[in-house]
Amino acid sequence: MRRETWWCIAAVVAGLLASLTLVWREHDRFEWAVPEAFWGLLAIPVLGAWTLWKYSSQVGVLHNSARTAWQGLSESIVALSRHGLVALRMVVLTGLVLVLARPQSSRDLVDQTTEGIDIIMAMDVSTSMLARDFRPNRLESAKEVAQDFVNGRNNDRIGVVVYEGESYTQVPLTTDHRVVRTALSELEAGMIEGGTAIGMGLATAVNRLQNSTAKSKVAILLTDGENNAGQIKPLDAARLAETFDVRVYTIGVGGSGKVPIAKWNPMLQREEIVYIDSKIDEPTLTQMAEMTGGQYFRASSGNKLAEIYQEINALETTRFNTTRYSQKSEKYAPYLWMTLAVLLAEILLRQTVYRWTA
Repeated sequence: MRRETWWCIAAVVAGLLASLTLVWREHDRFEWAVPEAFWGLLAIPVLGAWTLWKYSSQVGVLHNSARTAWQGLSESIVALSRHGLVALRMVVLTGLVLVLARPQSSRDLVDQTTEGIDIIMAMDVSTSMLARDFRPNRLESAKEVAQDFVNGRNNDRIGVVVYEGESYTQVPLTTDHRVVRTALSELEAGMIEGGTAIGMGLATAVNRLQNSTAKSKVAILLTDGENNAGQIKPLDAARLAETFDVRVYTIGVGGSGKVPIAKWNPMLQREEIVYIDSKIDEPTLTQMAEMTGGQYFRASSGNKLAEIYQEINALETTRFNTTRYSQKSEKYAPYLWMTLAVLLAEILLRQTVYRWTA
């Protein structure tokens, strides 16, 4: 075959590849309002076949006229100027099909109403929380797990109450979880008067929750001992929580028997490890939780404590009322402008370069 015949075939193949590539890249990007328009793509191979048939019947005349008119130019440039038009026409036809198919973007919008939960974390900071049956000790382990718990409660207000022989609010209810995490990280044993006032710790937590309008009010009380201080008994505080619809989860922290703890020896002017009895009033903690619709958990290790907080997190899942609706927008304009630009280029080439080479 003549070289110019090969240029004709190459132009048809290039047009087909350009059309297929354009459709393949764009098809999955949008939703198509009129997908039936893609049947129009069948006209593209028909146009290619017709072009090849037409050229084969005129190849001699075209070839001779081309060489007569452009004897000073290479035959390849002449062929490109003539046969490249068919590739442009195929791209124009593909663009028209895409425009007629009406590409649309769909954006899901969410109208979400959050029913948050108000949570007070009542943390025991008595010196026994420095016992080293947890790593590095009970208090540090409890602080770390509590901070992880806060990270998973994005839609809730959370506050912190600390207690020892007395109790006070470290952080009132807030959605600023950064403040809560910082306060938890700064907790230290011996911050208040010595002892373990479990009833006072829960009463202070309930006091912070009693005026809450949240759908769910929760107190998580963590301790490693028995109530031995304060003016309010633990069960009285639990009844107060029941009155204000506060659900109480109690957590007993610590192993059994004797546990190691570091204590300062003033005679030796250094810390030394001594062993103390680990005593947790589980019956009272269990009753406190059951009275309010909560649960009692026993954490004998840091890993177990983390599992308990995960379980509480699952039990107290934030509630959502969600309405979804879609918004569609037409995206055919870029294809229309592309098609018009290619069509204009084809017309200019046909009326200039092609006419000069005819």
